[in-house]
Amino acid sequence: MKRPLAVALTGGIAAGKSEALRAFARHGAATISSDDVVHRLYREDEGLQAALRERWGGRVFSDGEVDRAKIGRIVFADRAELAWLEAELHPRVRAATAEWLAGQTADVAVAEIPLLYETGGEERFDRVVVVTAPPEVRQARRGVLADREDRLVPEEEKVRRADFRYVNDGSLEELEAFIAGVLEELRRY
Repeated sequence: MKRPLAVALTGGIAAGKSEALRAFARHGAATISSDDVVHRLYREDEGLQAALRERWGGRVFSDGEVDRAKIGRIVFADRAELAWLEAELHPRVRAATAEWLAGQTADVAVAEIPLLYETGGEERFDRVVVVTAPPEVRQARRGVLADREDRLVPEEEKVRRADFRYVNDGSLEELEAFIAGVLEELRRY
């Protein structure tokens, strides 16, 4: 069985990665979101839950479930705590994504990975698509960005390193057309 072409989708905060991922799915690509994987891990990975409980106690749980908002308040206020959490999460997300990819039968499999370049993850993929948007567009979509962006690879660097790049400052139809064109090109490989 031939494995699918493995594509990473990345970009800045509020650039439109999730909408691009949905467009890939509408055009027949298998898709997975790292954020969805993290949510599943929080719900199902007992080892991760135990590590969270050991590190922060019960204060990051609500009704027995991991409370992501409470974790967010801790890690975005303290880089050491964020580094600890990422050291717990990133290997688990990589493993889950690799397992998912190994089971795909579609010709193209797209994984949305916000921190692709920050974690050196691009080496695990055949191609990389970067979706970006001007700061004012992203600000309008998401609100405060600066507190999280200062630790990320700059947008210009992501764009330079990508195989495909799109400035997402237009309509959903334009984004859809870009994704359709990327898939057409990918399917020629």
